[in-house]
Amino acid sequence: MPNTKPPRPTPAAVQSARGHTVPDVIAPGLKVLFVGINPSLYSAVVGRHFARPGNRFWTVLHGAGFTAQRLSADQQDVLLDDGYGITNIVAQATASAAELTAQQLASGGRTLIEKIERYRPACVAILGLDAYRRAFGEKIRQPGAQLRTLGGAALWVLPNPSGLNAHYQLDALVRLYGELRRATQGTPKPVVVR
Repeated sequence: MPNTKPPRPTPAAVQSARGHTVPDVIAPGLKVLFVGINPSLYSAVVGRHFARPGNRFWTVLHGAGFTAQRLSADQQDVLLDDGYGITNIVAQATASAAELTAQQLASGGRTLIEKIERYRPACVAILGLDAYRRAFGEKIRQPGAQLRTLGGAALWVLPNPSGLNAHYQLDALVRLYGELRRATQGTPKPVVVR
């Protein structure tokens, strides 16, 4: 059987993706709009969100009950069928979110609010506690549901699922994202993540 996976981009191609963007996966009236910090260089090359090897986003979504099976970045558009979407605070790709300036994050935060007001998702889940603080100038005491709204949508702030985020293990991410799933859609189907 032939290999159906696209070839991995070369290191040179990945490095040349600095500043490139990845199109949003978005539609009006979503249940949840997941908001990453910004695309990785790898994601920018392949044109898919959370595509970098080691990123746990797709595993976490499945484990939390958002998807019936573990999707890959190549299947990101399937999320729209279930009422979920993906965007970023900052559109431009970098090697690391640490490269983003305070000005880029604040500007991206304003653009995100405009996008939320235009598309009107029921809930927005910002995936990165420090990025949220830097983009909106507010500290997060605990991840999860927040008391305020953002652009008229219920606001959740959750840990970033990047494999580089060693503060949160997979089971903790699945638990926190599962709380969002239950709050927005009811009790999820039980899923075992390994």
